[in-house]
Order: sequence, then C-alpha cells, then structure tokens
Amino acid sequence: MKTLVTVVVATIAYVITNLIDQDQDELWKLAVSIVIGGAALIVQYLIDFERRLGLVQSGQDGQRREVQEALTTHHQDMSHLVELSFSRISDATELFGEVERSRLRSDGVARLARFATRVGAVGPDILRDFALEEISRLASLLESLTTMTHECPGENHDWLMDLTKCAQRSIYATSSYVDQAFWRSDPADRYLQAQEDAIKERGVEVRRLFIVERADDIDELTGICERQRELGIDARVVALSDLPPNARGEIRDVVLFDEALCYEVHTDIRQENPWTSLNARTSHIRDQQKRFNKLWGYTE
Repeated sequence: MKTLVTVVVATIAYVITNLIDQDQDELWKLAVSIVIGGAALIVQYLIDFERRLGLVQSGQDGQRREVQEALTTHHQDMSHLVELSFSRISDATELFGEVERSRLRSDGVARLARFATRVGAVGPDILRDFALEEISRLASLLESLTTMTHECPGENHDWLMDLTKCAQRSIYATSSYVDQAFWRSDPADRYLQAQEDAIKERGVEVRRLFIVERADDIDELTGICERQRELGIDARVVALSDLPPNARGEIRDVVLFDEALCYEVHTDIRQENPWTSLNARTSHIRDQQKRFNKLWGYTE
C-alpha cells in the first residue's frame, strides 16, 4: 500500500513538472518525481510510526492504570489484613490479660487454647466436631456461671466429682430415700473415694443426711451409713414422719460445697425426668444452708 501511494504521488509529481516547465530535461523531472515520491513514502512511515507510538503509549497508560489499581487494591487488602491481625492480637492480649487478672489459672486456659487449635489438624472430622462440641458446651457452662447459676438435663456425676475435688472446707449433703440405688453403683464408689481423699488430704468436713419417709425405713440405710462413716463421713438419717410439718418442705438431693455453691437434683412430681442445677447466688445458698442445719438438728 505504501509502495502504491508512493508511485501514484511520484507519477502525479512527474505530470505536474511536465505541465509547469516543459523545457527542462527528462532527468530533472524524474529526480523531482522520485524526491517527492520518497518524501511521500517517508511521510507515510512517519504517520504509521506515530500511530503505533500512540497505540504503545495507550497500552502503557492502560497497563499503568491496571498496575496502579492492583497496587491500590493490594495496599487496601494488606492494610485490612494488618488491621485484622493487630485486632486479633489485641483481642488475644486483652483476653489473656483478663485471665491473668482473674483468679483462674492462666496455664489451664492457655493449655485449652493450645490444644483446641491442634485437635483440628489431626484425626478424622468426627474427632474435630466432637472437640468443637465439647468446647461449645464448656463455653456455655462458663457463660451461665457468670450469672451464678446453670442447669443441665439428667444427673451430672462429673460435676459431683469435680466439685468434691475443689472443696476446701465442707461438703453438706441431703440424700432422698429414692436415691438409695445410687449408693450401690460405680459412680457412687468413685464419689465416696473422692470424698475420702478430700477428708484425708485437705481436712474437708463431710456431712450427709439421708431423708426417708418413715422411721421404719431407717434400718434399710444402716449398712450404707456405716460404710460412709468408715470413710470419715458423718452420715445420719432422719424420717419425715418424725419431723414437724413446717420442717418437711420439698425433698430433693442437695449438696452444699464450701457453703458457697449448691448442687441440686430436681425431678418432676412422679420423681422422674431429673435435671441438675448449680447455684451460687447468696440468697439461695443461705436458704439451703438454713434448711440443712435445721434438718441436721433433728438428728442430734
């Protein structure tokens, strides 16, 4: 195309030179035509070069804008990531600061956090899901305890064991007649062993008051009481029939630990569907302590 344009321009130049001055020799006319054709060719290359240069510049401008946008986005992402990381570090620092200021053992909390992160990296999915469920259950328990009370379905023997290990001064318990089967079970053996350890190792005073319907039922608990007395537990029995009406009240299994935390087992009116509660509210502890002391007084 450039060649064709050059030939056409040179031809036109040759014709024009013939028309302007027919006296000039033929060589000069050809030279002028070639020069003009060459100039036309150069101009075409210059125009093509400028067009390509413009395309290159436009491409560079586009790439520069893309790089700038990418850098801006990367900067924003990095800023957000850094802020999030510092926020998490701040939250973790604040959390462990609160643990250090509290009366909880910080090594136990750190151990929980450390192994909670590791358990997700080992074993099958069901192991991880079970660990998450246990952590959720523990978090729910701790959240409820901030209100000084918590409940769970069924009888929680694990709580009995843990609270017995934590007791430092006293364990005062009332045990209903309907709970007699418990004292012939394996959980009862472990519970009594923990109480014996608390008595011997920490000097904890343990009192247990069995409550039966009639005085004739007292003999059935003789063996259970003797076994517990051998372990250092002051075990006694009281019959509801021997109590005045104002001293009977609602009968349920209650354990007072250090006269500061109350463990209770509740049932429906048919003595079925039990559930367990923990209560550390001062008014409730005071009422349960008063009731225990009143019932205990009838055995002296």
